[in-house]
Amino acid sequence: MDSHSIRKDGMRQPLTLAEILAVLDAPESVTDLRRYFHGSGDAAFTGGQFDMLGGGGSRPEAAHTITAEDIIAVELLSVTIGPWQRLDLLQGQLGHDVSAALASIPVRVELGEDAALEHIVSGGSADAAWSLLRAATGIDWVIAGKLLARKRPRLVPVYDRVVSCAYRTRSGFWKWLHCKLREDGGILMQRLDVLHKEAALPTSVSRLRVLDVVFWMRHRNDHLPNGCLGLTVPNPGARQDA
Repeated sequence: MDSHSIRKDGMRQPLTLAEILAVLDAPESVTDLRRYFHGSGDAAFTGGQFDMLGGGGSRPEAAHTITAEDIIAVELLSVTIGPWQRLDLLQGQLGHDVSAALASIPVRVELGEDAALEHIVSGGSADAAWSLLRAATGIDWVIAGKLLARKRPRLVPVYDRVVSCAYRTRSGFWKWLHCKLREDGGILMQRLDVLHKEAALPTSVSRLRVLDVVFWMRHRNDHLPNGCLGLTVPNPGARQDA
C-alpha cells in the first residue's frame, strides 16, 4: 500500500485524478462497458436498462415526477424499495414533495459544469431532494442516490457501497467528483467520452454512468462488506491500448 494514500487517521485517501484515469485506461474498461450494456443471456446485467427503461427518467413528460418505471429502474440496480415507500413515492406526500424539489433542478445541467455546483452543495436543490428521500423511513442513502440519478442522470451519479469503496470516498462525494471532472482541463470528461464511443453506448448513457459502471464492474467481485481496502489501481501512466 502506498503510504501517501493513507491519511493521518489511518483511512485511505480518495483516488487521485491520475488513479481514476489509470482505471479507465485499463483494457478491460471497454470490455466491461460492453458486457454491462450490451450483454445478453447469462452475460446480461439488468442495470444495463436503468438509463433507458421507459425512455429514461429525465424525459420531458416525466422529469419532475417519480414514476413506476423509475422505481423498477432503480430496483434493476440490486436494491429493493418497500411497498409503502413505493406508494408514498407514486401517490403520497413524499412523491409530491420530491416532485416539487425536482422542478428546481435543471434537467440538462451536468456535474463538472459551473452551473452544477449550486445544486449539489449543502442546501442546494439536489441536496434538498436527496435529504427529502433520506428522511423517509426505509429509503437509505443508496436508494435515494439511485432515484435521483434516474431523474437527473447528468448531475447525480449512481453511488453505492461498492463504488464508494472503489473510490475510497465517503460523505461529500458529489462535490469531490465535481472537482475531479473539472481538474486538469476536464480530461476526465474527455476520457469518458472516448470510452462511451469505444463501447458504442446509447446516447442516454451519461458520462457519470460510464464512470460508475467501470468502477462497479472492476471492484464488484473483490469487494468485501467489512475491512475492504478498496480497488487495486494500476500504476498511473500512459494509456494502454484497448
